[in-house]
Amino acid sequence: MKVLRGICLATLAGLIACSSPEADWKKADAQATIPAYQKFLTDHPNDPRADQARGRIQALQDEQAWTDAQKTNTADAYKQYLATQPNGIHVTQGQERLTSIQRADAWKAAQTDGKAPALQEFLQKYPTGPEADQARAELQKLTAYRVQLGAFRSKKQADALSQRLEAHYSDVLHDVVVVHPRGPTS
Repeated sequence: MKVLRGICLATLAGLIACSSPEADWKKADAQATIPAYQKFLTDHPNDPRADQARGRIQALQDEQAWTDAQKTNTADAYKQYLATQPNGIHVTQGQERLTSIQRADAWKAAQTDGKAPALQEFLQKYPTGPEADQARAELQKLTAYRVQLGAFRSKKQADALSQRLEAHYSDVLHDVVVVHPRGPTS
């Protein structure tokens, strides 16, 4: 009898020490945290809910990465989100915000420069967006009156003359611009 009682107690102790996959899943699901789902996977790697646990871990990591990017709200933060979560649910938003920040930075640089080539370069890279109309207006102010000093068959020839003119007449020629035959891109 003592032996049977000892076996029963040992079995009961073993059952209590071992957790059931069902109870562990409910616990992980209730906590809904990365560590809780990771513990479930460690304890029950072959459970039918293992893939679901991995999916929830990925979703939680994606949300955390997105929250971090939004808090920082810098180009580098959105680049990091896009690099670490290439299949995340916020990829499109991340790309849009990254482009918006880069466009705003490029616009500030073009405004600071204030010259036609900087504005044209900005418009070539960002032909649409809130700053594009402002860039076109600024460019129109700067380029309302022009004097064409030459016409060439190649960009190389035009660039060479532009450099010579800037070198010799920079005190009177404020901006020497090489314009493509189709005109400035806008």
